[in-house]
Amino acid sequence: MKHGSPIFNSLEICAGAGGQALGLEQAGFAHVSLVENDAHCCQTLRANRPHWHVVEADVKKYSGLACRKDIDLLAGGVPCPPFSMAGKQLGENDERNLFPEVFRLVDEIRPQAIMIENVKGILSANFTEYRTFISDQIAAFGYTPGWTLLNACDYGVPQLRPRAVFVAIKNGKHEHFQWPAPQIHAPMTVGQTLYDLMQEHGWNGAEKWSRQASSIAPTLVGGSKKHGGPDLGPTRAKQAWASLGVNGHGLANDAPQADFDGMPKLTVRMAARLQGFPDSWQFSGKKTAAYRQVGNAFPPPVACAVGQEIMKCLAHKAIFQVAV
Repeated sequence: MKHGSPIFNSLEICAGAGGQALGLEQAGFAHVSLVENDAHCCQTLRANRPHWHVVEADVKKYSGLACRKDIDLLAGGVPCPPFSMAGKQLGENDERNLFPEVFRLVDEIRPQAIMIENVKGILSANFTEYRTFISDQIAAFGYTPGWTLLNACDYGVPQLRPRAVFVAIKNGKHEHFQWPAPQIHAPMTVGQTLYDLMQEHGWNGAEKWSRQASSIAPTLVGGSKKHGGPDLGPTRAKQAWASLGVNGHGLANDAPQADFDGMPKLTVRMAARLQGFPDSWQFSGKKTAAYRQVGNAFPPPVACAVGQEIMKCLAHKAIFQVAV
């Protein structure tokens, strides 16, 4: 935090399409820089927040030394495939594992707090040893680390999306941090969430469909650049979508027309709303590239909830210091 200012600054790595960055912005953080190597994601970040400093680069080539004095929070969503239950689960041996870069940047920057999100698979017994290694590495720099599993539906997101979140706070400040409590109210159903978008062109079946889509969505899957076009996941996921009256075999370019008959497909905008993005958030690139950005995102409401607790923790210490 800069002297005389109530704003805490963050640096985000592996920023993607900005789900975490948007949530942290909503929590009150100001982004010094966002590092991302995907060109479409960088275009998305710049289009939605022209004032953000977006660095299009491999995080392995990014040095945090120049901004060491300006960063209160180091945040990011490092690649999930090394720890995904759907993958080979190579963990630390996967070339896409970027936790070593997190260690390097923490050492270079020494922020007050660290926040990293990943798939729930990293919390499985398979990775107990590596989780301990991560915690020990961060603790050695003078932090108190912790892991938890947060369900997006507990924070207003109409989707079953469990995510692992790692937070570490500098020793001496950590006692004021607590994980965000779930919201009291249940999220809206898929039908309630998407009704207006489904009937945008006057689809006659929109109301009936909305009643059928009477629960939250299964987990959106972004997929990888190595595999085909956009769809809503493996067979089991498609079956779950079908029970909601959604065709999971691909995405539509537009909402159903008035005389449409059958199960509609989601559009990128619909998928983004199910992730907790505001409708104003635009995604760059064609449909496949745009959907991957949506499907791989960390829901902004969840990032905001965690960010608010980190903010409270850091602000408590800052207020205490001023009072003394």
